[in-house]
Amino acid sequence: MFPTTRMRRLRSSKFRPLVSETTLDVKDLICPVFVDETITKPMEINSMPGYFRQPLSMIADEAASISGLGIPAIILFGIPEKKDETGSHAYGDNDVIQKAIRTIKSNIGEELVVITDLCLCEYTSHGHCGMVSKTQEILNDPTLEILGKTAVSHARAGADMVAPSGMMDGMVGAIRNALDDNDFTDIPIMSYAAKYCSAFYGPFREAAGSGYTFGDRASYQIDPANTDEALREVALDIEEGADIIMVKPALPYLDIIYRIKKKFRMPTAAYHVSGEYSMIKAAAGNGWLDEKKAVQESLVSIKRAGADMILTYFAKDVARELESR
Repeated sequence: MFPTTRMRRLRSSKFRPLVSETTLDVKDLICPVFVDETITKPMEINSMPGYFRQPLSMIADEAASISGLGIPAIILFGIPEKKDETGSHAYGDNDVIQKAIRTIKSNIGEELVVITDLCLCEYTSHGHCGMVSKTQEILNDPTLEILGKTAVSHARAGADMVAPSGMMDGMVGAIRNALDDNDFTDIPIMSYAAKYCSAFYGPFREAAGSGYTFGDRASYQIDPANTDEALREVALDIEEGADIIMVKPALPYLDIIYRIKKKFRMPTAAYHVSGEYSMIKAAAGNGWLDEKKAVQESLVSIKRAGADMILTYFAKDVARELESR
């Protein structure tokens, strides 16, 4: 009882580190990288101030700078020179991501974990994450074969992990079978298991050139109103062979991260997405909040909810901040 119990006693600066319940470490971070086969120098993304598409010729330097900050992993997104209806430039041995993987591995070796995003939206001319019928229906099962081929091509190029994000039913099982059938049984799958149909992906579509030409993605991404559905999706992906599960976006879905971690006790990732990045950048740019403090608070909340790893566009900034402490 007051005054015997005074919660403020341990809130002074000298005691805070001793009683902190949640810590953010550079080893928690995964840094997204956009590699663009159509440019020759880094190109800033208008809706993501301070973030750049990287040319193939400089991708090894970018990867080395990330690794040099102590960040253990990157996830690659490709912007191909050519797109078509079936996303055929997602899985060729000499396509943009495959070239990027080989370049990074030949220059850096195994110091950095290279994860590859398997969504087809960057490679299809219509911008959707799967094959499309003549009546503009997103076709689930024909897409699975393409995802399997893409995963195998990434593994063959030297990827350490693949990350399917298209939210096609059965995608994890199809990819696991394709990898195993081609002797890549040790390549893990980080599944975007609970990917919501979110408004927070807008800046990413500019960054990856993946805006869709018709409709939306509501027929294959989760309704933001649903929570039990996300748990069912995760359970199915685990059954199909997912090694890591992901929730995307992060901050609007902290309750989902918490429920999933508590229920499944699986390695759990959260994607602090482009819209979350751009909101902080815009507010900080207008002097409305302190960027460093807002980023720190955001990422700690994601860890506190249960995420073991965080994909964030602030990864390099946070790594530098942690190093300077």
